[in-house]
Amino acid sequence: MTTDQVLTGVGLILVLAVGSQVLASRLRIPALIILLPAGFIAGALTSDVNPELLLGAAFQPLVSLAVAVILYDAGLGLELSKLRGHTRRVVIRLITWGVAITWAFAAAFAALLLGMSSGAALMTGAILVVSGPTVIAPLLRFVRPTERLRRVLAWEGSLIDPVGGILGAVVFAAVAAGVHKGLAYQFGEFLITVGIGLAGAVIGVALLWFLLRKLRLGEVLGTSAQLACVVGVAAACDIVREDAGLLAAIVMGLAVANMDGFDAPARRPFFETLVQLIIGVLFVSISATVTPASLSHLVWPTLGLVAVLVLITRPLVAFLATLRTDLTRGERELTGWMAPRGIVAAATASTFSAQLAAKNVGGASKILPVTFLVIVATVAVYGLTAVPVARRVGVTRPSRTRPLLVGGQAWAVELACALASAGLDVLMWAGLDEQREAVRRAGLELAPGELLASATARGAELEGITTVLLLTDEDDFNALAAAELAGAADGAVYRLGARLPSHGVVAPYTGGEILFGTSLTGYHISHRYAAGARIFTRPADSGIPAGSDLLFLVRANGILAPVTQTSIPPPEERDTMILLSPATADS
Repeated sequence: MTTDQVLTGVGLILVLAVGSQVLASRLRIPALIILLPAGFIAGALTSDVNPELLLGAAFQPLVSLAVAVILYDAGLGLELSKLRGHTRRVVIRLITWGVAITWAFAAAFAALLLGMSSGAALMTGAILVVSGPTVIAPLLRFVRPTERLRRVLAWEGSLIDPVGGILGAVVFAAVAAGVHKGLAYQFGEFLITVGIGLAGAVIGVALLWFLLRKLRLGEVLGTSAQLACVVGVAAACDIVREDAGLLAAIVMGLAVANMDGFDAPARRPFFETLVQLIIGVLFVSISATVTPASLSHLVWPTLGLVAVLVLITRPLVAFLATLRTDLTRGERELTGWMAPRGIVAAATASTFSAQLAAKNVGGASKILPVTFLVIVATVAVYGLTAVPVARRVGVTRPSRTRPLLVGGQAWAVELACALASAGLDVLMWAGLDEQREAVRRAGLELAPGELLASATARGAELEGITTVLLLTDEDDFNALAAAELAGAADGAVYRLGARLPSHGVVAPYTGGEILFGTSLTGYHISHRYAAGARIFTRPADSGIPAGSDLLFLVRANGILAPVTQTSIPPPEERDTMILLSPATADS
């Protein structure tokens, strides 16, 4: 290809990857529903976006390394402390029984419906056992299931990818050799790959410990060090044993997220942006390699295979995995309706399909287009139906705002009580023992002490929290925490404004959403509270009493609308006002 063609191809792939994600966010649908057709159409219209022509032999290794980065990032979001009891039992069953059952069904019906040889069918079945964080995580953000169910599906999606990748490599080796040496031999090959992946992970974790713990690299260098370690270790493992790098990557992510002492700038905005870009580029690139001609005569048989996987296989797997556990009926039903295929399936099919076809394995040329169609169909089915199904079975978190109030002053506790009386599920965090005791006495839910440390140090999500209100007396703490917690909640993070433009080292010079305006800082609220002012609730249609300040509106649907420096939400019928009023005002 000429230089102009390469530049055109790279530019188109990036534009399609980002543009598809932007469009999906505006349409409020999973990005894969747009990414896959966009890549396929681009590949059909021009050869410039074909990554096999752009990169040649480097394409498949780069795909493998990119997937390793995605899995490392997925591992960073998994906390072992939250995987316990029946939740852990369900995840283990989904990874063990689920893989075996899905492989058997997918292989059997691939042979029956698509006319594949036994070798190609076994390879297709092994490829289709995976799901993955690239498809599960976006769907979970849309569905907003209960926390326990979210953990089950997130853990399954993250752990099943390396298992499926290794299984695919072992099956490929057996089919390509044309020699079947029995289950014991294949299981031994699987264990060897697992051993190499775990050994690589140990080395990688040791390197990260040295770089992040001993050298204490800053955010920029720390992020770069993580990326270099993951790519380097995954590449070394893949050289020794194909797909062992995937296991090494996710184990490294798990270690960084769960081992004490790691000062890791994990999941910072750059890393998240990089992973998001990788996902878009991979899906566009791989779908561009699928030609319209390769799909001829495969659409209807593949849809039959999808029907088997969606309507029979996954419900059976979910039933067995959740049997005799404390998951509710709704949680079991949604588990049986959540198994989209993702990037590891596409990457594995892209890697092995052509190689098996070159060895004249019957039906091997169908593996990639069939996998592409299965990905498109399952993402469309689950992406378009998961939300209504979750609502129907009653496993979605309520749409009402769930605020986290940070700060234990008397007025902040009273504010929390007012929000709770307006119907919100309030969570509080306070640093001092006497403040935490005051929160308990008020009957409010108290967040665990390590909540903010975990969210700021590891970039962890504040599960179930939709809004963060930073209300401490320390302006600089509020400002820094606002910057660190950005993106940790489902909604916005707000903080009190600095007392004066010259007050504080950081607060006057940082951005973020400022509560209540410049004339009502934390200092002024505390001063007025000490003078007798109190926080009241009042119906919006009764008007704001003289001498009172509007702090929040709680909408009729349970959405919290704060007053900020830049906007004052207009009251609507049936809203509840949260007011700072003189003590003589009544509610």
